[in-house]
Formats: sequence, structure tokens, C-alpha cells
Amino acid sequence: MKLRFAPSPTGLLHVGNARAALVNWMFARQRGGTVLLRLDDTDLERSKAEYAVALEEDLRWMGLDWDESFRQSDRLPLYAAAAEKLKASGHLYPCFESEDELRVKREQRLKQGRPPLYDRGALKMTPEQFAKAVANGKSPYWRFKLNNRTVEWQDGVLGKRGVKLPSLSDPVLIRADGSPLYTFTSVVDDLDSKVTHIIR
Repeated sequence: MKLRFAPSPTGLLHVGNARAALVNWMFARQRGGTVLLRLDDTDLERSKAEYAVALEEDLRWMGLDWDESFRQSDRLPLYAAAAEKLKASGHLYPCFESEDELRVKREQRLKQGRPPLYDRGALKMTPEQFAKAVANGKSPYWRFKLNNRTVEWQDGVLGKRGVKLPSLSDPVLIRADGSPLYTFTSVVDDLDSKVTHIIR
């Protein structure tokens, strides 16, 4: 059994962070499990070294310890390799729409009585259109192409839960500047670190 506490060092530890850390630590220690402290610091603009130091000091002040720790900023090659694998398999696809263009699309769908989901317009681009966008200086961001399955899992409190993937927009995992979003890095790390339980 392995649990993780994964704060972002973009500020000082707050009550919500402390509660999550304590619950994960207690759950693991009561069951002989392993605790991983992972600093989700891929937001390079907002993450600060002094906040990372303060987080660890505050956790120790609370009497909490951990068996493993790492920073996501030290694992960027791992995320890049995972992204390339998903691109090669067709699970990640490039998009160029601006925030304004996406907002207009959402508003149009709402007026039509449809949920404001992404319409996968980027998948309709021809190779020529893609090349033209790149030639004009645009850098793509990358979405994960969801399939038509229903994903189910066992919640420790609520029991069996599930979500129909067609009810969701394809999530953006890689920004236009090439940096990964935490929704991507967290999954890569959870799999690579063999995290078995997630308590939020």
C-alpha cells in the first residue's frame, strides 16, 4: 500500500493541505503502508523554493514523516517521454484554438441546448492547415482523446463509482509552451510510483 501527499509549493501550507496530509499519513501508517511526499512544482512561474522548504518544515512540526519524496520538476524527461508515447499512439492530438475561440464555441453549444463540451474541431484539420498554423508561428497545445467507455472505480467511502467519458471534454494535458499540466504529471507519477490509494 502506498499513499501520497502532493502539495504545490506555490504558497504556505494551509488548513486544507494539512488535513489531506494528516489523513493520508494516518491511513498509511495504520495499515503498514508507505507515504510519498511529492512536490507538484511544474508551475515554474509560481513555485518557489522557500515554499517547498516551509512545507516540509510544517509537516515535520505536525509530527508527520514520509518514506519517499521527489519534485516533479526533476522528472520532466519522464513526462516528455510519456507524452511522446501518447502522441505516437494517437491518444494526444494538437489544437490551436485560442481561449476566445473556445469561449465562442461553448456559448454556441449552450444556445443550442447542448453541453459546452469541446467539439474536437482540431481533429478535422488537414495536414495543410496544420502546417500553415505552425508556419504562422502558432504552437499547439495537446488534448487527450477520450474514448466512449464508462470508467469505473471503487471509492473507499461511496462504493462503486463511474463516469461516462463522452460526457467530458478531451482534457488539455500539454500547454502550448510544451510544459505538462498537473493532471498529466500526477497520473504519470502515480503509475510510476505505484501509488495504490488516493485520499483527497
